[in-house]
Amino acid sequence: MIDIPCVIFAGGKSSRMGEDKALLSFGNFKTLTEFQLSRLSKIFSNVYISCKDQNKFDFQANFLEDDKNISTFAPTAGFISAFKHLKEEKFFAISVDSPFINFDVIQKLFNADNSNNDATIAKTQQGIQPLCGIYHRSLDVKFQEMHQNENHKLGFLLKNSRTEYVEYLDNQTFLNLNNLEDYKEALSLL
Repeated sequence: MIDIPCVIFAGGKSSRMGEDKALLSFGNFKTLTEFQLSRLSKIFSNVYISCKDQNKFDFQANFLEDDKNISTFAPTAGFISAFKHLKEEKFFAISVDSPFINFDVIQKLFNADNSNNDATIAKTQQGIQPLCGIYHRSLDVKFQEMHQNENHKLGFLLKNSRTEYVEYLDNQTFLNLNNLEDYKEALSLL
């Protein structure tokens, strides 16, 4: 078990999906969030769910709600909340809509991570995967500044930080469920 916290980001707007993807059924689970929580709890000692409002979920978990003063649906709100509530120096961040990122992917990131990094992030042929990586507390102030400047581009933050990118060749593992076609493809792969 990895004793660094894992934070599942499930507070997005899901505008391309047309409904809250965190609440879509997946496999034998009522929601994609429960699926992610179940499988990641077998890898990490502590798993948290970052969200706007935990009341949308009807199951028990460790929730990290966004600050009520932050109305944006960008991941920056979740990062601010995670750094505020977690005491550890770093945590693993993953999007709720990436159900195929597995232990091997995660272990490779942890093997590449070191204390000189601000972040260690997965990268595929399709580009960087900012919600599959390790974020260090050294980025806390930068996330606060991003929020104040209404800049929510994680790619910009990572480009201007000490980020190590870890290359992966298998794009299918990084399938994100952004729309109905992606969701159908994920269900067929399951």
